[in-house]
Amino acid sequence: MKNTFIILMLATYSMSVAQLKTVDYTDGNQKLSGYAAVPPKSIKNKAGILILPAWMGIDANSKESAEKLKALGYYAFVADIYGVDKRPSNTNEAGKIASYYKKNITEYHKRIQLALDELVKQGANPDKIVVIGYCFGGTGAIEAARMNMKVQGVVSFHGGLGRDENREINLIQPKVLVLHGADDFYVPKEEIEAFQNEMRKGRADWQMVYYANAVHAFTHKDAGNDNSKGAAYNEKADKRSWIAFMDFLKEAL
Repeated sequence: MKNTFIILMLATYSMSVAQLKTVDYTDGNQKLSGYAAVPPKSIKNKAGILILPAWMGIDANSKESAEKLKALGYYAFVADIYGVDKRPSNTNEAGKIASYYKKNITEYHKRIQLALDELVKQGANPDKIVVIGYCFGGTGAIEAARMNMKVQGVVSFHGGLGRDENREINLIQPKVLVLHGADDFYVPKEEIEAFQNEMRKGRADWQMVYYANAVHAFTHKDAGNDNSKGAAYNEKADKRSWIAFMDFLKEAL
């Protein structure tokens, strides 16, 4: 019954919803431009979802998630981590830029926080926020939990889990959900074990769900279907992970 209701809501949305709203903001002199999804009716104290895109930056997948969340009555905001003039044009450029933010993690934190601020400005309840992220954005979602940003929970869809081993492990307050491809060889076993140990040491309320026959980018419809390439779409994992995300929202919020 619950899933039927969600499907009906999304079907209604696909016929009537307006486009996402472009929101320009800044980090010092750097111009940023994200996308806001605001429910048709102003809903007081309604929760908000911050969406952190994969390494290519704002893409169709992150926008689609914002649209689906808007259809369900949530405020959503797709973050611009790189900047309007810094977006990669190919995967080689994306790899370099994403690596920069992973190495200069405080700059990534700052861009995430700025996007959180924009989400609240759109009308989301600052006490009811969840961060989700895809691939590189999944790493960002985990970072939001590591830094105890003012969020109730974070969700990583096929995200990287690594961290500098020299960083101190703090108590982790937001709830954590990791949705992971069981065959994702881009995230080595050692990284998974280190992450799980970190969650234990940080006394986090965490969950990790594995999806069979799924590799990296399993929610991205444009990733093809060849698992041997390491990144591929998996319809079953995509649908199952979204349902897990919906259940997590009810608990976290």
